[in-house]
Amino acid sequence: MALLSFERKYRVRGGTLIGGNLFDFWVGPFYVGFFGVSTAFFALLGTVLIFWGASQQGTFNPWLINIAPPDLSYGLGMAPLLEGGLWQIITICATAAFISWALREVEICRKLGIGYHVPIAFGFAILAYVTLVIFRPLLMGAWGHGFPYGIFSHLDWVSNVGYAYLHFHYNPAHMLAVTLFFTTTLALALHGALVLSAANPEKGEEAMGPDNEDTFFRDFIGYSIGTLGIHRLGFLLAINAVFWSAVCIIISGPVWTKGWPEWWNWWLELPIWPSQMGM
Repeated sequence: MALLSFERKYRVRGGTLIGGNLFDFWVGPFYVGFFGVSTAFFALLGTVLIFWGASQQGTFNPWLINIAPPDLSYGLGMAPLLEGGLWQIITICATAAFISWALREVEICRKLGIGYHVPIAFGFAILAYVTLVIFRPLLMGAWGHGFPYGIFSHLDWVSNVGYAYLHFHYNPAHMLAVTLFFTTTLALALHGALVLSAANPEKGEEAMGPDNEDTFFRDFIGYSIGTLGIHRLGFLLAINAVFWSAVCIIISGPVWTKGWPEWWNWWLELPIWPSQMGM
């Protein structure tokens, strides 16, 4: 079915979560919906506040703009606007915009009659963000533990957090997350290369299909996960990479306050080493 014909078929009323028919329409190729409106509102408000904050700092240099969280002395309370309150409002706007975008995806899925895999995957990206700016600061007792909004200032925050716990790459959840991120890129590269090699033949050559693709991997590594399987694998790799990255930061501070190399002392104290067996 041609794409335009299909659009006429699925662009019907229904599938909305809030608002009924009020926002149930499209602007060109873009579905609006209640959550499309709320996404636009919160995204625009947050962006305007960032530029207003930049104007108060006297710079619009994108590298130098810095909307910092409140000082640790404010704890979990509201701070004055120019002393972290702006960061708090922008964080609310960003969280609301991201959640609205995910719920808009849900409404589109309902209209199309497909699963909710896309909004679920995006939900893990939202989890990573709110872990950094909401969950971890809440557990540590101060909004000041969130990261600042800015390029250089954000990079400085990442560096400082890493040094605060010494050799942050010794964090076991960080190890797992990085491994999953690398494995995700490997899986996507292999999948993309395989599909391109089969479905994008030289001029005059016949395009190949899933049988050829499966055969390549059976010959290459002895097993093919299949066309549906590779997408399941990619989905699981990606959401787990984000999940464990959230775990890695939320245990640094609320759970483990020392340098991460010290956490591995349990490994050195196992009774399998000569020094632990009286040798």
